[in-house]
Amino acid sequence: MDLIVAVYDDWGIGKDGTQPIKLKADRKFFMMATLDSTIIAGRKTIEDFPNKEPLGGRINVVLTRSDESFPGFTVCKSIEQLNDVHALCGRKVVIGGGSIYEQLLPQCDTAYVTKIHCTPESDTFFHNLDEDPEWFLSGVAESGEEDGIKYEMCVYRRRKFLYA
Repeated sequence: MDLIVAVYDDWGIGKDGTQPIKLKADRKFFMMATLDSTIIAGRKTIEDFPNKEPLGGRINVVLTRSDESFPGFTVCKSIEQLNDVHALCGRKVVIGGGSIYEQLLPQCDTAYVTKIHCTPESDTFFHNLDEDPEWFLSGVAESGEEDGIKYEMCVYRRRKFLYA
């Protein structure tokens, strides 16, 4: 399973259920990286979708304990249920939010991380992969600047430890 996230310099990812700073380049990267895959999100992330509707060209899965209805989404109430469902759905990409990343990071092998070089106020943070020996920076897919804000689209991979 993969994940995709945009982080600020302090590994913050959002405030009050949304991203404080959004870059067009990151949105384009997100679209290309998730197209034709199954995306997995939490309820709060779904609420930040345009019109709270599923994203086109993807299978949309919401992981939530809520009894709320989510038209167009496959609803999973637990990680176990998600594991049963997602085995049938091809490539899987976790797209947030904070608690969903925390729950599913142990199942992920690749992380697409857009580093947005600024530090707006955040109340939700992503695990700092630079400080985790289980992960390494595999490469930078793109870097640039938009509206005076520098960014890098990084690919992290989980180390495969071999034991004798």
